Amino acid sequence: MTDTLAEHADRELHRGEPLIEMEAVGKSYGAIRALKDINLRVNAGEVTCVLGDNGAGKSTLIKIMSGLHPHNEGILRVDGTELRFGSPREALDHGIATVYQDLAVVPLLEVWRNFFLGSELTAGRYPLAGLRVGQMREIADAELRKMGIEVKDINQPIGTLSGGQRQCVAIARAVYFGARVLILDEPTAALGVKQSGVVLKYVAAARDAGLGVVFITHNPHHAYLVGDHFVILKLGRAVLDRTRAEVGLDQLTTQMAGGDELAELSHELGRKEA
Repeated sequence: MTDTLAEHADRELHRGEPLIEMEAVGKSYGAIRALKDINLRVNAGEVTCVLGDNGAGKSTLIKIMSGLHPHNEGILRVDGTELRFGSPREALDHGIATVYQDLAVVPLLEVWRNFFLGSELTAGRYPLAGLRVGQMREIADAELRKMGIEVKDINQPIGTLSGGQRQCVAIARAVYFGARVLILDEPTAALGVKQSGVVLKYVAAARDAGLGVVFITHNPHHAYLVGDHFVILKLGRAVLDRTRAEVGLDQLTTQMAGGDELAELSHELGRKEA
């Protein structure tokens, strides 16, 4: 953990406090406009759900917040300070962690090895430094249990866990290493109902721990189970931006299905009564 990340991890979070703010953010790749005029706020202790079909701009939004690609329009603030990330490491140094669909795990390695993958604890000096295996096992087991995640054996290959369990290990790993904003890229996309429920449970646990969670999904039902704020993207623009108190599941589902366009199509295809 870097000094910068440690400083952010030690900072007490208050529910509703803005962690990330976007004002009129846009992103173009040459002549292709991927995002335009996006206004988004991620608060501590809340789940912000970003919904949309393929090509809506969800992936581009993730890349901007995670530091993979810089925005070229508008303003991005983290903790009230305007920033333009140059790399994912810079975003991570500010406490912004992203869990992608592929999870960045090595299936044949043990659960504890994956928990510390790339951030292993060592004893001694390079190049003779050895791994503090016992300590890493204890920490991984304790942190997973703290999140309510129990695995049969911390030494079993992570590939033997279910998809939902692997997602939960990735979430617990991000929380342990100081994440204050957790970006989840379609975490339930390839999961069944039961395993999706497991993941959503830990999304709620991260929210209740005070993190700001950005839940990227195309499933309004999953979003509404845990969401506090909902943004629907279409062709790079926000077509809906509502709090939970302002929108119901039916409206969210209708907008995801096409909303006004669907109503217009229904009218066009309607048959006249004889």
